[in-house]
Amino acid sequence: MNRKIRVWFGKGSWKFLNEWKDNLLSLSKNYVRGPLNNSKKPGPLTESGMEADQYRVNGYSEIEREKLNLINSTYNTLEQLENYKNETIQFEQQRAINQVRQRVLQQALQGALRTINS
Repeated sequence: MNRKIRVWFGKGSWKFLNEWKDNLLSLSKNYVRGPLNNSKKPGPLTESGMEADQYRVNGYSEIEREKLNLINSTYNTLEQLENYKNETIQFEQQRAINQVRQRVLQQALQGALRTINS
């Protein structure tokens, strides 16, 4: 199954990311429970069979830990990108305000010079 996830920044994006993260965590837990529940089939298990089951469970646990680390890392990176985006927007807004102020001051000075010279 190939799913594409679209990430956008704006209204509702963090709610989407939180829901996405919660869904992934839920799916991951169910993914591990399936093999654990299947390993408890009735019947005698040999020592090597129990050992194999333990390795399999540990392997699933390690995979799930790595997936959760990746999810958390991605979430943190996206949060950092959102912060950078907001800082950039604030910087650009301030720059535009300063340019307007500079232009108004320049026009006022030119008007004052015209008044003085006439």
